[in-house]
Amino acid sequence: MGERHLFGTDGVRGLANEVLTPTMAFDLARAAGENREGHVIVGRDTRRSGPMLAAALMAGFNSVGIDTVDLGIIPVGAVSRLVRDTNALFGVMVSASHNPAPDNGIKFFSANGTKLADSDEAAIEARFFEGEPWLRGIGPKIGIQTVMGDAIERYVETISRPVEYSMRGMEFVADAANGAAFLAAPALFERVGATVEFINVDPDGMNINDGCGATHPERVARDANGRVGLSFDGDADRLIAVDEDGVVADGDVIMAIFAQWMKERGRLKNDTVVATVMSNLGFRKAMDHLDINVIETSVGDRYVLEAMRTSRAVVGGEQSGHVLLEDRATGDGLRTALRLMEVMASTGKELRELRTVMSAYPQVLTNVIVTDKAFEGNGTVVAAIATGERLLGTRGRLLVRPSGTEPLIRVMVEAPTESEAEEVAAAVAKTVEAELA
Repeated sequence: MGERHLFGTDGVRGLANEVLTPTMAFDLARAAGENREGHVIVGRDTRRSGPMLAAALMAGFNSVGIDTVDLGIIPVGAVSRLVRDTNALFGVMVSASHNPAPDNGIKFFSANGTKLADSDEAAIEARFFEGEPWLRGIGPKIGIQTVMGDAIERYVETISRPVEYSMRGMEFVADAANGAAFLAAPALFERVGATVEFINVDPDGMNINDGCGATHPERVARDANGRVGLSFDGDADRLIAVDEDGVVADGDVIMAIFAQWMKERGRLKNDTVVATVMSNLGFRKAMDHLDINVIETSVGDRYVLEAMRTSRAVVGGEQSGHVLLEDRATGDGLRTALRLMEVMASTGKELRELRTVMSAYPQVLTNVIVTDKAFEGNGTVVAAIATGERLLGTRGRLLVRPSGTEPLIRVMVEAPTESEAEEVAAAVAKTVEAELA
């Protein structure tokens, strides 16, 4: 039997109650908590399966003697911050982020608010698959469950405290994706004084990310009417913005805005930002123009975080809208939105002007469903990639990589024109499908 894995690039994820079952959640908690001391905080998004899986997780921790604190429905950024504020052993978020409602996931956060290191995840996996016998607390050694009734208030207070500029008179539209931000976002923006109209704040357990949120910014654009739109995803770790003209500002644009703003104020540590291999070529050229160094990492905010900590960078993130700032912990869409509002307030500029810091190259992303993701060993695929790279030369970029969470190979091409990008992407994708599907 081959090597077994639970954790992907962003926690454990799968179809709730079929792949990701309460039994799995219970045993995962036991594997993480066994022979440890302390308490664990647990948050979730609005999925129908959330209470079931959160209850199983807390019971698993309790069974090995770990107390648990239920945060309720709350953004993933709040879990990261409250781990630190409460000196918890772990923070756990029950969410499948931008995935559809039938899916769910489990993300672990370390005591310093970051996602677990690969080695820590491997240790939990090893204990999970080892199975019986489990440590079982008896009597007073059984952990207890409590509820943090003011979790949202504590989070809002923490992230709004550093804001230096007044938001009064500023108007936005925010899409909470019927997800984890539906309570916290209104509380936050009311605290800082901005005028915000909210959409998709009526979760029913099955409408999270359904045609809305960060993966569907066109939804908030329809309601913006000349205002800036802010779109969060299911667990609110992403922000995708829409400017006053209805044009999308993705994570690359937002990072470029932050990098320029902070450099102008002497606050961009080592004149460095961190981005993944998926960031647009236009972002890299904009940073070159500003004399800002770009450190490139693999896809996943954990890898961005590692590079930020090593380089002491204070801006990093992904094109998808995960942006990490000074605390170097995890993506927090609400904190990112606050920073974007700060830039607008301090400069007096509209987002459509700020976004001109970079011009994105046309980008085509094709996902190919495969049975084998190990394309590097296939000579025909490697040759097709080499041909595509020769055609693009220095004018564009070709990236082929396996998905960390799905049976896909992603083919991404950037070129001076969309037609050229589509042509190269189609040729490579056709070869990948023929060889590996």
